[in-house]
Amino acid sequence: MSSLDLFTDEFLQAARETHTYRTLRHITTPEAAHVKIDGTETLLLASNSYLDLANIGELKQAMAQAVLDWGTGSGGARLTTGNKTPHQELEEFIAKFKGEESAITFNTGYMANVGTISALCGKNDFIFSDELNHASIIDGIRLSRAKCFVYKHNDIADLERVIKEAAATLDARPFRGLIVTDAVFSMDGDLANLPELLRIAKENDCLLMIDEAHATGVVGKTGRGLAEHYGCAHADVTVGTLSKAVAAEGGFVAGRQQLIDFLRNKARSFIFTTAMAPAVAAAACNNLRYIGSHPERVRQLQDNVKFFCEALQREGLDVQPSPSAIVPIVVGDEARALQVSATLQERGILIPAIRYPTVARGQARLRASLMATHTQEELQTAATAISQIIKSID
Repeated sequence: MSSLDLFTDEFLQAARETHTYRTLRHITTPEAAHVKIDGTETLLLASNSYLDLANIGELKQAMAQAVLDWGTGSGGARLTTGNKTPHQELEEFIAKFKGEESAITFNTGYMANVGTISALCGKNDFIFSDELNHASIIDGIRLSRAKCFVYKHNDIADLERVIKEAAATLDARPFRGLIVTDAVFSMDGDLANLPELLRIAKENDCLLMIDEAHATGVVGKTGRGLAEHYGCAHADVTVGTLSKAVAAEGGFVAGRQQLIDFLRNKARSFIFTTAMAPAVAAAACNNLRYIGSHPERVRQLQDNVKFFCEALQREGLDVQPSPSAIVPIVVGDEARALQVSATLQERGILIPAIRYPTVARGQARLRASLMATHTQEELQTAATAISQIIKSID
């Protein structure tokens, strides 16, 4: 056995035995409400392309023209030769869309979180993190080397407790704290309590950072996120992605001009990477403009989620109303969740089984994510099939 095999064999064997081994599906058509998997027509209830923008003719044509205008790559980091007009236009529109002074883009949402957290915090600082935060937030915290206090999911009282616990460890030096949370939690679909988080941050002189990866284009009357949904002020730092509802690529941070100037000079995942292709930046900007001018698409998505949750409830499943596009259907056992997902796919419906370590052991689930273009007939058919299959293997 080679050295590489020795390093990897134990992990892979354990993954197979615990039903957590992962493989890739081969999808042979573009991302849309319907796709083909190995030639089989399949209803896709598993996409983060919530508004189904990836195949709108005018948006595809705009990106194709951007490639002709700007070429296929950027050629350099933003601070050297990579900064092009589409990057600046995208950042200006993100700031306008989010109602902020300024914005900065990263190549991925992951890079936005890692770069921002590690730029803002160091080893003498404190970070207060929701226990269900995304891996990119967790990795950013680790990279910062700050002292991390994890609070119970969406538990404001526990957040207050850990802030007091952190403050009690200080001597004479000033308290520097960052509260960081997902806006929409990607495996549960629930929302962070932004008004209460703003209150806690103000009372304890902490910064507040939220990641709106699954909120942009989805939450709020026109898809502008948590602040619009709650009708409250913005967090100090708003992170987002352009690869989900916006149906392009990249991540961003929006906020005060001084924050953006700081990140441009401090965030290593911005400084030390080649810029996203200008055509991709142009596409993201066009798609975001489309969302801004088509609020009815956001409303249709929200109506679909409401209908689907109610359909699942009518079928006898214990599913709560979802304020986002994500509807979790908890199955429990990993092997059982895989079986339900596989049987659904045999019926032409793709909803993946989400297992440990993405969720806690024994909390395996089907993670349905909806699009604005799903029909009520499709959603009812899916709800009926899910219920039938789960009940048949109980």
